Amino acid sequence: MSDQTASGGRDIFLVSNSVDELGGVTTWSHQMARLFGDRGHRVHVIGIAPVAEEIRQKLPADLPYATTTLYDAHPPAARRLHGIKGRLNAPERRRQAARRAKMRAKAEQLSELLRAARPGAVVIVTQVWAMEWVALADTKGCTLIAMSHESFEASEKSSRGRRVRRFYPEVDRMLVLTPEDADLWIRAGMQNVGSMPNPLPFMPDSPAPRTEKVVASVGRLAFEKGMDLLLDAWADAAPHHADWTLRIYGAGVEEPALRAHAAELGVEESVEWMGSTDDVLGALRGASVFAQASRAEGFPITLLEAMAAGVPVAAFDCAPGVREIVKHGEDGLLARLGNTMELAGQLDRLMSDRELRDRLGDNAFRNVKRYSSAEITDRWENLFSFLER
Repeated sequence: MSDQTASGGRDIFLVSNSVDELGGVTTWSHQMARLFGDRGHRVHVIGIAPVAEEIRQKLPADLPYATTTLYDAHPPAARRLHGIKGRLNAPERRRQAARRAKMRAKAEQLSELLRAARPGAVVIVTQVWAMEWVALADTKGCTLIAMSHESFEASEKSSRGRRVRRFYPEVDRMLVLTPEDADLWIRAGMQNVGSMPNPLPFMPDSPAPRTEKVVASVGRLAFEKGMDLLLDAWADAAPHHADWTLRIYGAGVEEPALRAHAAELGVEESVEWMGSTDDVLGALRGASVFAQASRAEGFPITLLEAMAAGVPVAAFDCAPGVREIVKHGEDGLLARLGNTMELAGQLDRLMSDRELRDRLGDNAFRNVKRYSSAEITDRWENLFSFLER
C-alpha cells in the first residue's frame, strides 16, 4: 500500500456521461466528490460529453475538485451496419470509422489523466455509456468500479442491460443500489456484484413543521418520472381537499404537455409549477406531504431528501430501491406501480390525517439516518481497502 493510501488520500476519478446533466447521477457524483474530498482524497469528476442547455445543472463556479469534459459536442450515435446494404453504405462506414477514431483519441486523453494518478487510484464509472470510453483507456494500476444507478428491471428493459453484460464482467466490482438488485444480477450471471446505497444529501436537526397544506414533488419533467401519472392521481384526490396545493419542482421538455394535461384534468388551479430549485430542503420544509409517481427509479435521492426533511411520502413501489428506503405503513405509504387510484388513496389518507402525517414523518426522519453521508462514505472507504488487497 502506498503512503498516500495509508494516510487516507487517494486519487479518485468519477466518470459519468456528463458532469452537469440534471438528474440523480450528477447530484450523486458531486456529492460523493465533496465527501471524498473531505476525507483527504484528490477527486476528479469526468464527463464524456456536454449536455443541452435545457437539461444542464447549474454548478458552483468554485468547485473544490477538478472537472473535465472529454468532448466539445455530443458524439454521433453508434450504428450497426447490417447486411450487404450496410456494408455498401460508404458514407455511413466513413462516419462510423471517424467516430471510432475520435473515441480512441478521447480514451487516450482519459488515459493520460489516469497515468498521472498516484498509486492506489480508484476509477468509479457511474453509467455504462461512459464505460465504453473507460474500456478503451489505460486503467492499469487503478481499481475499477462500475455502477448501475437504476434497478435491474429498468436495465433489462433498455439497451443498458446488454451493455452491462458486455462491459462490466471484468471490472473489480460492479455496484448496484440494493441487495435485491445485486441478487438479480448475480442470478443473471454477473459474478462481481455488490450493493452500495446513495447517501443522504442533507440531514436537518429537526423535521419539517408540516403545517402547510402542500403536497410537494421534486423531479425532472421527463417521462420516466411519471409527473403525468401524479397529475392523474392528484385529479382523483384533490376534489376532497380543495384547500390543498400540489407544488411540482423541476424542469424539462415535457412541461408544456404536463401543463396541458393538468388543464384537461381540471386541476390547473391547484397545481403550482415551481421550476428547478437549488433549495430542495427549503421546498420540502414548506410541504406536509411528498409525492413520487416515477415509472422507474434506482435509489431515488428525492425520497431520501423528503424523509430526511421529515415529510411523509406517498410513492409508487417502482423499484427495489424504493422498498429499501420506505417501509410501507411505518415511515411512508406505497402504491402499486402505475395504479394512480391507489396513489390517490394514499395521498388522500395523508392529507386527511394530521396524526398519520406526523407519525410517518417523524419515523422517516429517524429511520433514514441509516443512510447518513458519514456511514455511506465509510462503506466506500472499506471497499477501496478491500479491493486494493
